[in-house]
Amino acid sequence: MSTDVALAGQLKTFQSDVERLRGEIARVIVGQRAAVDGVLIGLFAGGHVLLEGLPGLGKTLLVRTLAEATELVFRRLQFTPDLMPADVIGTYVVMESAGRRKFEFQQGPIFANLVLADEINRATPKTQAALLEAMQESAVTVANETYDLPDPFLVVATQGPDAGEGTFPLPEKQLDRFLLKVSLSLPSPTEMEEVVNRTTDPTEPAARPVLTAGRLLEMSQVVRQVAIEPDARRYAVRLVTATHADHDTAPPLVKQFVRYGASPRGAQALVLAAKAQAAMAGRARASIDDVRKLAEATLAHRLTLNFDGQAEHISPESIVGELTAKVAP
Repeated sequence: MSTDVALAGQLKTFQSDVERLRGEIARVIVGQRAAVDGVLIGLFAGGHVLLEGLPGLGKTLLVRTLAEATELVFRRLQFTPDLMPADVIGTYVVMESAGRRKFEFQQGPIFANLVLADEINRATPKTQAALLEAMQESAVTVANETYDLPDPFLVVATQGPDAGEGTFPLPEKQLDRFLLKVSLSLPSPTEMEEVVNRTTDPTEPAARPVLTAGRLLEMSQVVRQVAIEPDARRYAVRLVTATHADHDTAPPLVKQFVRYGASPRGAQALVLAAKAQAAMAGRARASIDDVRKLAEATLAHRLTLNFDGQAEHISPESIVGELTAKVAP
């Protein structure tokens, strides 16, 4: 009972801190509540986030504002075709001291708490792969030496909704590293007017720091303490299993258009994200409803369509929609 009381107190403070953080982000970002909450879920659950949206919707501004409101060490990486892995991770350089030369490792921009991988699909697969170890292990290996990255460590990558000329679609292994894929929507006329007002005034609004890196680590531990209803956990597993065309529970759209389904990492992401969403609402237990609401964000980018699915322009989001409609809790 004392443990439950302690968790209830922690969740009350957790919810209060979330509202303060949302408030500071809202000083700069107009609307986009779903996208903001998606990034916060990734932050509190300890998972990376892929932001997708048309140019000019504020993807980069959202990440920069989050860094300002949390006092995290922030680095922005502009991904281009000529960007090399060493530009991301770092490299050994020759340093001279007291007449002696020695190799010294110079850290790349990935050594930060919050890394913005801007337009990640414009870099070559070789450079994209430089993020794989960092995103999975929170460490990088250079010349047989492994270097730990700061804690917390979060990668938020951005990309446009359609792959065009000069882009390199992210491979399945890279997409699987992202806890969530979040889409930014076009603002309403009222929101767009407010955006114009804020960005054309003499002084643009800025977020004030309200949370430290240490507090964010504490909040991540609170998320882990949140329970999940057994039925909700089983439902998450059933959804992931049903993304595989050769499984009995797969709905017709999956059997017809999906080549590869989500991995067990998808089930882990779905449960962790549901716990984070419950904690943000001040609840000590995640429910089936939490799992259902986050299914698209956690699973759609993990589905690989077959030739028919690509030819008929079937969206992974529509397939996840059928999953949540057809797979019983």
